[in-house]
Amino acid sequence: MSATLTTVNAILKEIYEGNINDQLNDERVTIKRLERTAEGTGTNAVGGKYVTFPVRVTRNAGISYRAESTQLAPAGRQGLKAAQETLRYGYGRVHLTGQLIDLADSDRQAFSSAMDIEMDGLKDDIRRDENQIAYGHIDGIPGTRAEATAASTGTTITVDTTQLLEEGMVIDITNGSGTAVSGGTGVTITGITSDTVFTVSAAVAGTIIGSYISRTGNFNNEPYGLNKIVDSTGALHQLDPTTTSKWKSVEDSVTTTLTEMAMGKVMDDIRRAGGNLPTVVFTSLGFRRTYQNLMMSLRRYNDPKSFAGGLIGLSFMYGGKDLPLVDDVDCPAKHAFFISEPDIKIWRDKEWHWQDKDGSVLKWVRDYDAWEALMKQYWQMGTHQRNSHGKMTNVTETV
Repeated sequence: MSATLTTVNAILKEIYEGNINDQLNDERVTIKRLERTAEGTGTNAVGGKYVTFPVRVTRNAGISYRAESTQLAPAGRQGLKAAQETLRYGYGRVHLTGQLIDLADSDRQAFSSAMDIEMDGLKDDIRRDENQIAYGHIDGIPGTRAEATAASTGTTITVDTTQLLEEGMVIDITNGSGTAVSGGTGVTITGITSDTVFTVSAAVAGTIIGSYISRTGNFNNEPYGLNKIVDSTGALHQLDPTTTSKWKSVEDSVTTTLTEMAMGKVMDDIRRAGGNLPTVVFTSLGFRRTYQNLMMSLRRYNDPKSFAGGLIGLSFMYGGKDLPLVDDVDCPAKHAFFISEPDIKIWRDKEWHWQDKDGSVLKWVRDYDAWEALMKQYWQMGTHQRNSHGKMTNVTETV
């Protein structure tokens, strides 16, 4: 019996959907540690998909001690505010030619091999992209991947880091409001020249210092990351530290020479702020090297060790407890994030899945001998308690 689009759909839904759910939860350092939940997610007619939850920001002030026959303090109450955030809409697309589909009739093995390349490649790309998103964005703007550090024209762009950029990525170059510079819409990265320089497919006019680099169309549309969530300033989930003083994280942007005392102070400040103590420290590769060098200079045992929950990393001791210090290639240079994992959430209404509301995963591309499959997830990353986290952002890294 020959294969048909119906049987091809079965292959996609039964085999590849199962694999992507399994593999997206593996092989990542940071984002796989975060709890995924549908709690609090909903839909309204104006804002689309969103999540909402209450936050306690002040204590009951109705506590008093009085002399005999003296009026008591007025009754107080807990200070609550509602936090709300819209989910961000993520998509992955696969394009298949009609000739490839026809292989399902004549050579099932060749078809399966070709599909493996496309579907497994998409899984890897989504996994990589999610972990990059988990660390966040320049100046807290979702979607930004780099910031220009020199004015330039032509096809060579100089930025603070090319760490989150890749050859073949289609990008926009915009100002802080998302307006593209001349020629800066939909250009393709043709080469990564160095840690700070890349080239593009078409000449760009007027790239100035501070211009942002983002995937085309993604400016301010991706989920939040730790650089946005773990911050001492800026609104998050419609709550602002300027009006809700407890709604901020500890931030150390002053320390350049790493010491255990400086790391301990971040933990102390989180305790003073009233947050839950961090359970892990995620760092850049260079921060980890610097910490290793520090431990060696103190003649401390600094081999990686295993911790509860499967984490493997160096040990940072605070309050008589060992915290795992774990490096992640996607963590920004000079950074360390002190994270209370139970207080960081990934909200989503459904896992990554194939769009098949009409019963078919494959959709015909009108006017072409081609077919497409669409995978999607509506999600957002955030925290229930912003003062449970901290970060160091300016540590000089050991070369």
